[in-house]
Amino acid sequence: MFFKKPTLTPLDFERLKATLDMADAVIIGAGAGLSSAAGFTYSGERFNKYFSDFSEKYGFHDMYSGGFYPYPTLEEYWAYWSRYIQINRYESTPKPVYEQFFQFVKNKDYFVITTNVDHCFQKAGFDKKRLFYTQGDYGLFQCSEPCCQKTYDNQDQIERMVAEQSDMRISAELIPKCPVCGKPMAMNLRADDNFVQDAGWYQAAERYNLFLRRHENTHILFLELGVGYNTPGIIKYPFWQMTAKNPHATYACLNDGEAVCPKEIEKKAICINGDISDILGFFTKA
Repeated sequence: MFFKKPTLTPLDFERLKATLDMADAVIIGAGAGLSSAAGFTYSGERFNKYFSDFSEKYGFHDMYSGGFYPYPTLEEYWAYWSRYIQINRYESTPKPVYEQFFQFVKNKDYFVITTNVDHCFQKAGFDKKRLFYTQGDYGLFQCSEPCCQKTYDNQDQIERMVAEQSDMRISAELIPKCPVCGKPMAMNLRADDNFVQDAGWYQAAERYNLFLRRHENTHILFLELGVGYNTPGIIKYPFWQMTAKNPHATYACLNDGEAVCPKEIEKKAICINGDISDILGFFTKA
């Protein structure tokens, strides 16, 4: 059974503000809903602005579908993905939600675990040593096989693909190849067993685990933003379990329509339903 609160109230604000002020540490768990609130939407006007030609030719109507489309050639595949990466990794979000959130927590001892792969936390000023991107990064290539557990920064290659593509194709010479084995590159995104967890991934995982151990049984705020149920075992369920286990912990969930918690931690939870950009704006102005 779940406890669900329908709307934001002044009491919610006061509780969250007081809990944050009192907390020895804040564990931030972020999902796709946070980036969506910041304007990184994958359909509608934004999709049409950048991909209307692909939509007309291939018949899909959102960026996710385009990412899974079986393009007949790598020249077409990378024409699509280079645009996708450019606007969702290297350009700024339309709304300053991440920047507002950073002002909210920057003076606290915090750590971020996120399933997002768009690098928005670091662009907003969060310390990269306090970030764990569990599912990869749009800014990294890996071998498609993979022949080794290495990743490679892709910004220069992506920018060239975007600048030089024509008729929804890049030239064959721009197709990224693994520098070790020569096979085509792939995105460093967790989609199957080929996902590469490089040295940086393991270092971030260890820093996260050390942070959890260091603050075990302290006054800790588990602050979840925009996490859905695609991969609840990464953030949501562990946050619930750690809140239940720690008598000094509080669980806070900000989500547009899915701010819930188990009945078992209801008295230790703050669930705020609504658009995250509106909620953070409210906190920033207060």
